[in-house]
Amino acid sequence: MIDSETDRSDAEPRQRDDDVTKTLLKLNARAWGVALGLLFGSGLFLATMILVIRGGSSIGPHLGLLGVFLPGYGVSTGGAFIGFVYLFVIGYLIGWLIGSVYNALARSG
Repeated sequence: MIDSETDRSDAEPRQRDDDVTKTLLKLNARAWGVALGLLFGSGLFLATMILVIRGGSSIGPHLGLLGVFLPGYGVSTGGAFIGFVYLFVIGYLIGWLIGSVYNALARSG
């Protein structure tokens, strides 16, 4: 009888440790999405606004090529806001995907 009681008492702390470990390993996929969305969107916004402020005869021809992939985007003040929205959504999806895949792998391990 004593052996079975000690086995149960040893199993409970191990189970709690496993639960705590799994909880700590879990990422917030939404927070990752927002963080990467803000990072990507802010980066494009800042790069576009620097080129607009700097000005010149040819304003950011390479950055302007993003208009091929992001309809409505151009190297202008309005384009900076449009690009921010596009890259926020793209960054959110990438961050959410990273968090979700990580959580799925952490749960299975």
